[in-house]
Amino acid sequence: MQLKLRHLEVFNALIEAGSVSRAAERLNLTQPAVSIALGNLEAELGFRLFHRERGFFAATGEAMQLHAEVAQGLLAISRVEQRASEIRSGATGGVSIATNGALAINFLPRLVADFQAENPGISVEIRVHSSRQIAAWVSGRQIDIGLIDTPVPVAGLNAELFRLECVCVMRESDPLTALATVTPKSLAGRSVIAVTGDHMVDRQLDRLLSDASIKVERNASSYYFAIARNFVAAGNYVALVDPINGKAELSDGVTWRRFVPRVDHELAMITSKDQRLGGAAAAIHGRIRDGLNAAQ
Repeated sequence: MQLKLRHLEVFNALIEAGSVSRAAERLNLTQPAVSIALGNLEAELGFRLFHRERGFFAATGEAMQLHAEVAQGLLAISRVEQRASEIRSGATGGVSIATNGALAINFLPRLVADFQAENPGISVEIRVHSSRQIAAWVSGRQIDIGLIDTPVPVAGLNAELFRLECVCVMRESDPLTALATVTPKSLAGRSVIAVTGDHMVDRQLDRLLSDASIKVERNASSYYFAIARNFVAAGNYVALVDPINGKAELSDGVTWRRFVPRVDHELAMITSKDQRLGGAAAAIHGRIRDGLNAAQ
């Protein structure tokens, strides 16, 4: 048995409309077309669905038994079509994002919340891990979008680079707030929060300090810029952090000043070359790009 969707639609319309003429009007078909479709469906099923005599048209008992199943089936197909349309337009689905931490606290949560307010059908997962692990996930198509430090440690990925100018953060009561810009000389003798590991920001700052023959204390370190800011809020520290975490208005008693010469935090947004982003992932990808461009 090979039932056709159009035949089931005709049957459903006949049951609900009660006549061939009204069913034809409802389906935008001619009356002969409705009659032919009904005859073909009855032939396929092997039993009559309607009593059709001059001046009389009524559903058979078999038709009434079948109608509930047909109505549910047509509703299910309608839902499939609707969901496919939503997926195609990016209005539903799931997106996975992984970051090494710089954007996990004061960037992605706000961005995702704003996105989901407009697209409530889309689920978003945020993971935090090392840049190397994230690159491996994206390469293996386990994650849609990765946000990592440069250089990109895995080949075969699409990568967009963003250079974010770091700022110096300090408590609002810190004497450094009297300066328009902070320089290596301004940090002499201060306790400067380090970034855990051999990080590009520390390498740039240490080179500038060495060139200026300036010594600082490195008695605390943090893996995340957001935690470095929390160190500053809690004690007599300063830190060089990315502008997203540094300029965030958190009411935590921390402020920022531009640092000269410029120190950059370079990020890469990576995706797989082998798999095109779905509609929802592409939409979030665009918003991340816009946010990072605004921060440069």
